[in-house]
Amino acid sequence: MAPSEVKLTDPRTLRGYAHPLRMALVGLLRREGPMTATQAAERLNEGVPSCSFHLRQLAKYGLAERAEGADGRERPWRATALTTSWEDVSDDPATQAAADQLNAVILDNYMKRAQAFLAECGNEPAEWREVTGFDDALVYLTAPELAKLLRKMRALVAQFDERVTDPSTRPEGARGIGIIHMALTTPSTPARPEPSAKTTKSAQARKAPRSRGRRVS
Repeated sequence: MAPSEVKLTDPRTLRGYAHPLRMALVGLLRREGPMTATQAAERLNEGVPSCSFHLRQLAKYGLAERAEGADGRERPWRATALTTSWEDVSDDPATQAAADQLNAVILDNYMKRAQAFLAECGNEPAEWREVTGFDDALVYLTAPELAKLLRKMRALVAQFDERVTDPSTRPEGARGIGIIHMALTTPSTPARPEPSAKTTKSAQARKAPRSRGRRVS
């Protein structure tokens, strides 16, 4: 079964989600399941009152809710869906501005996650250092081709969706991996001239075998 999704469609909900702590709370509930504001505060190193307030705000936007059957003085919260989506482009200026604000917060969050990874990756076992990190490639595609490629990428990742909701399906040694992709157009540049005779040697040198590494375009 495909993961459930909540779609943000109006400026109020878009702006409401565009908050780093709220995103962290939603991500935590999706990864670890229902928990109280106190438990969330401990995991995120935040204050309980702050987490409690933002969880209530998330409930207003349909992103969190009280767990069914919970009772006691402090009831746990749970995420309403495994994914969140919204349109990047809108004819309504207010909606467009809110989407731009949310996208900016998302990008900043990605950068912070990457920086946190870099700060700790040296302590990882060799097998994890070998397979984690950054990579990029330059490809020339039409818009329909790019859409097809992205669908294939999402389908590959979707094979492991069950492991998000059912910990018993995770094999021994499995860890949470953040797979972040960006499909970005590049600025147009003039065509480069063909190499002259003076640059032939350099071109041949570039063809020499190199050690395995990350690609940066």
